[in-house]
Amino acid sequence: MKKLKVYIENSVIGGYFDEEFKEATKKLFEEFKKGTYKPVISSHVIDELENGAPQNVIDNLNTLDYEEFSINNESEDLAELYLTENIITRKYLDDALHIEVATVFAVDVLVSWNFKHIVNLKKIKRFNAVNLNEGYHVLEIRTPKELIYYD
Repeated sequence: MKKLKVYIENSVIGGYFDEEFKEATKKLFEEFKKGTYKPVISSHVIDELENGAPQNVIDNLNTLDYEEFSINNESEDLAELYLTENIITRKYLDDALHIEVATVFAVDVLVSWNFKHIVNLKKIKRFNAVNLNEGYHVLEIRTPKELIYYD
């Protein structure tokens, strides 16, 4: 069976140390380490981490065997469409960059704890409307809680 490719953005990596999110995030990281899912990041994740994340958050990412994609012209164009369609403002372009990389590189699901700009039903529908209009697949956007297994 094919492993699902799961794009993790910075709120998930840092969520490992956040009281509110750490339980589900730690369980998701266990699933990655067991090989249930394949973690995927982008060069944008690395850039964000290098621009001010605490060392323990950076070290936490390095515990995973992840696949990394680089932002390219195609993905930047898609992010611009998200802005043009007023799904997200330029101030929050960083959030759109996660969506567009996950879309362009056809990951199976993006996970986030960012409820304002990413895990937001109204925005998910709008991101996916643009994606479909541009010939991309529907991107599943979930929280880590929705991917972990419960006994």
